Amino acid sequence: MFKKCLFITAVLMFTVSGAMAAGNKNSIQIKGSDTMVNLGQAWAEKYMEENNGNFVAVTGGGSGTGLSSLISGTCDIAMSSRNIKDKEIALAKQKGINPFEIKVALDGLAVVVSPLNPVSKLTLDQLAGIFTGNITNWKEVGGKDEKIVLLSREVNSGTHVYFKEHVLRKGNANGKEEFAPGALLLSSSQAIADEVSGNSSTIGYYGMGYISNKQKPIAVAKDANSEYINPSIDNVLSGKYPISRPLFLYTDGEPQGLVKKLVDYILSKEGQDIVVKTDFVPIKK
Repeated sequence: MFKKCLFITAVLMFTVSGAMAAGNKNSIQIKGSDTMVNLGQAWAEKYMEENNGNFVAVTGGGSGTGLSSLISGTCDIAMSSRNIKDKEIALAKQKGINPFEIKVALDGLAVVVSPLNPVSKLTLDQLAGIFTGNITNWKEVGGKDEKIVLLSREVNSGTHVYFKEHVLRKGNANGKEEFAPGALLLSSSQAIADEVSGNSSTIGYYGMGYISNKQKPIAVAKDANSEYINPSIDNVLSGKYPISRPLFLYTDGEPQGLVKKLVDYILSKEGQDIVVKTDFVPIKK
């Protein structure tokens, strides 16, 4: 994974440099969801191979960052792992930007622990109890007698927002549940993966594309009477896995020109094959 990250960083640097060298004439700037950054870079790399002279720069920072960049006119495409908010739409329209939503993939949020942790399955209620701080010791859910260390994405992350709304608040739009004050807010999915790998007391969550053999994904059930389901492409596509979500691109109005060409590629069979290769779920089988 470390080598993979170094490679991606190198490609990103090359891509940005190429775009700058081209004077941005044939370049596209994509910013946003950290969950989607590896997927976005995979799309960009393959697209540039097939479209010599076009440059696509991809950077993360969170869904909120990407949408803010679109609103401020500093990127062409925002990647987001959540729907744009009403207040963001209102702000965009004030600035003459008309956000256009494009669903490009599906994602299952994996809840992960160390492979050394004996806990392998949890219900949504147990997960809500853990991340709100009502369950604080692993022995309360069948594990060792040790304090649970909570890891979360930072508040600007679409992954953070989705997990809060759909796990902590169980989809209740009027819910007030929040992450426990002691939760460690980390800047990226990779940071959570690294922390879980090195600490057997931790529990965190991220897009399932980040799962490696250094973390153990938890099987999740809707309730104690339901089947425990592992995060996988088939289980997300079938709707069986209870923590899954769509992934979006946002543009200013319907895509035009170079942006449309890239979006069409992303939605093509080749682009959707890349979705599968990066451990996400295509929008259709």
